Amino acid sequence: MEVGKALLFLGVLLVLLGLVLLYFPKLFFWFGHLPGDIRIEREGLRVYIPLTSALVLSLLLTLLWNLLGLLRR
Repeated sequence: MEVGKALLFLGVLLVLLGLVLLYFPKLFFWFGHLPGDIRIEREGLRVYIPLTSALVLSLLLTLLWNLLGLLRR
């Protein structure tokens, strides 16, 4: 039963995130353009490795997850 609730919550969260990205795309203009994100563009080759953006996103999600855990207690 708990897994079902978690999946439902995750689904609603993804829908809300999708709506925000669809209607307010400039809200996340910084993502992928931070110092430390690696971009290699050559003729016939495009490589993109978002190291810093991934670290920032991981940090934000970890903080959110821990905050939700504290609120549930």
